[in-house]
Amino acid sequence: MKIVKQLMKIAIPKEILDQERRVAATPDTVAKMIGQGLQVLVESGAGEGSYFSDDAYCAAGAEIVSDVVELFDRADVIIKVKQPVYNDRLQRHEAEMMKAGQVLIGFLHPASPVNHDMIRILADRNVTALTLDSVPRITRAQSMDALTSMSTVAGYKAVLMAADLLPEFVPMVATAVGAIRPAQVLVVGAGVAGLQAIATAKRLGAVVWAADIRAAAREQAASLGAKIVDLGIPEELAVGEGGYARDLPEKWLSHERDALREAVVDSAIAVLTALIPGRKAPVLVAADTVAAMRPGSVIMDVAVDQGGNCALTRAGETFVHGDVWIDGTTNIPGRVPGTATHLFALNVFNFLKPLISDGGLTLDKDNEIVAECLVTHHGDIVHAGALEAFASKPIAGSGALES
Repeated sequence: MKIVKQLMKIAIPKEILDQERRVAATPDTVAKMIGQGLQVLVESGAGEGSYFSDDAYCAAGAEIVSDVVELFDRADVIIKVKQPVYNDRLQRHEAEMMKAGQVLIGFLHPASPVNHDMIRILADRNVTALTLDSVPRITRAQSMDALTSMSTVAGYKAVLMAADLLPEFVPMVATAVGAIRPAQVLVVGAGVAGLQAIATAKRLGAVVWAADIRAAAREQAASLGAKIVDLGIPEELAVGEGGYARDLPEKWLSHERDALREAVVDSAIAVLTALIPGRKAPVLVAADTVAAMRPGSVIMDVAVDQGGNCALTRAGETFVHGDVWIDGTTNIPGRVPGTATHLFALNVFNFLKPLISDGGLTLDKDNEIVAECLVTHHGDIVHAGALEAFASKPIAGSGALES
């Protein structure tokens, strides 16, 4: 079955999530969209955090709109980097500014508990929402895979942020009074973010250990010079579709936590990147493990946008628990806006382009990419990971605003 939306105007709002400096389109991708016969509206100042001026967007053919309420109202499709959030200035949630029939594309993280209310609002308002964190790992979707692009950025930046918190040198340093031993860094999850974290920690001179339930991921980590923590998870339980890690049964998840404990306790920095696509992140570091870490150690929970890998992580907060730093910074790629925006904007255009035909947007639910990314439609929440996180059967919206 196909969902056809007449597509006239693409809206690019300014991101208002705290510390978010990315924008969903660059002047280059705006020009590409206009070349596809679309109109593009850009909120004034939307590109400032990534060093793109309103004049640059105008030169690319966009219309600059100063009133965000007008921008949302005129849009057929709204493209954002991050999920809708509450607008303090307007005293309204961005999701509540959307209306029936509109399409929303961006990182919505529908399985994350902090986003459940927002997803319900989108369903109730009959918004068709697609989340880019569920793009499947298939050949024809590689150029659309914003999660991979942003994971590369996150893995790099996370290690730098953790090193900044660590009260010690990361590399071995020779001094007049003796050598300072290198720090031990543990990277949990050797996907794209984890591999970039391993490479960055190695560049900083750390002794790096890595853990992953997948054999292929462990091989890649070892090829970058990491020592491997044996988790003892059977391969048939470990690998899901597309090579991603599979959600483990509780018995084996508990086994994984136990197998990780010693490596976490021995590490100066633990970078946690383990994710299950479209699902809540598995909790791999228990509170008693954190309590056993030595003072000054750092936990960098890169998986926090999907709930976090550490039981104690608080989304959006960096705090000390029993002399251990726990960094729950959300949206780490937003702290590298130049590279992150360049990559994200290209991913978004590549996602959008095959959906455009004859000035309209066609969402074919038989298309694997669309099916995996679709979150809300016709007042229903339809995303498998979201439904699992809600621990419910499909949740119907009120449909009150459906036209």
